Amino acid sequence: MDIKIKRVYAEPSDEDGRRILVDRLWPRGLTKEKARVDLWLKEIAPSTELRKWFAHDPSKWDEFQKHYLSELKENKDAIQALKDALKKGRVTLVYGAKDQEHNDAVVIQKNSGLFT
Repeated sequence: MDIKIKRVYAEPSDEDGRRILVDRLWPRGLTKEKARVDLWLKEIAPSTELRKWFAHDPSKWDEFQKHYLSELKENKDAIQALKDALKKGRVTLVYGAKDQEHNDAVVIQKNSGLFT
């Protein structure tokens, strides 16, 4: 299974397949038409508490990943929704964070074994 990730602000492409937004909050300044999101899976995003604690601080990255993976493993409905989407073909997880190396989509992609 090949899960791609991409910033939601980047130009959508036909190669993206199904575009799934994995953020709890809708990206600022972006219309639904421009984002071309097929599914907004906000339930798979980190909890509000974890997101605020992390605040995209790279020094907290390792700890964030541990906590987020723990949340994901407990979030069976969101995992099932992503599994169902993956059965339909190519998927690109889109996210709003400026940091392309430290965000929830990266954690999901790195741990794609959860979704097989």
